Amino acid sequence: MTTRAASRPVGTVTRGTTNPNRLRRMDRWIAAVHGAELRRSTDPVAVDLGYGAAPWTAVELLARLRTTAPRTRVVGVEIEPARVAAARPYEREGLTFRHGGFEVPVPGSPTLIRAANVLRQYDEEQVAEVWRRLCARLAPAGPAGRGGLLVEGTCDEIGRRHVWVALGPEGPRTVTFATRLGSLDRPSDLAERLPKALIHRNVPGEPVHAFLRDFDRAWAAAAPYASYGARQRWIRTVRDLKADWPVTDGVTRWRQGEVTVRWEALAPGTAQESCSARF
Repeated sequence: MTTRAASRPVGTVTRGTTNPNRLRRMDRWIAAVHGAELRRSTDPVAVDLGYGAAPWTAVELLARLRTTAPRTRVVGVEIEPARVAAARPYEREGLTFRHGGFEVPVPGSPTLIRAANVLRQYDEEQVAEVWRRLCARLAPAGPAGRGGLLVEGTCDEIGRRHVWVALGPEGPRTVTFATRLGSLDRPSDLAERLPKALIHRNVPGEPVHAFLRDFDRAWAAAAPYASYGARQRWIRTVRDLKADWPVTDGVTRWRQGEVTVRWEALAPGTAQESCSARF
């Protein structure tokens, strides 16, 4: 009984809904900011954790990462055995599928774990423990780099709006907001895609609520730039936002409809204390 229980995957089955190209914004960001770490690794393994009922996101992750790190291998991990069986025909050189959960059943220490739309069904108080477990599986930091990366977040059904947290072996680092600018009315529209650690904290008195409030105000002030297009308005907005918030990226990423902020600036007090204690 003990052996059988110990081998059981950690986690619960998700809804499994997915669509081709749904995670393109997250993939594009990962390739840009983590490509060098993947290239440096002697065995660059990326895990698509909880890829869902169809294997599209794992197939696409391999293609996108190999444009920047050609030796990268992708392992799709799913807790539902039938989904793994359905994905097996899509295996190829550099792409495999395995049955598992938050224990991440791959040899060694992955250079990347991507967990998109996985934690939405969990309770907020469970997030820190899942993060801790996944970060413990990452490749450790070395003299030449920062180690592996966990990217955990949520997007809409067709990938127009996406928010994710990036974590290293030491814990949370940044929060990234990404959107198709032509579909955006105001930045706070992204609030519905906040990851589980933040979505219930978008209330007055919480840092993420203050950030989105200031984001909307900067967007409104940049309205004259709309005549040059939504991209120019977004860039101006983020420039103004950077005066009061620790934005970590620059114009190259802003042009993609992204902005990245240090985790500490948005973390709720309880989550910050919990993460600090666990990592």
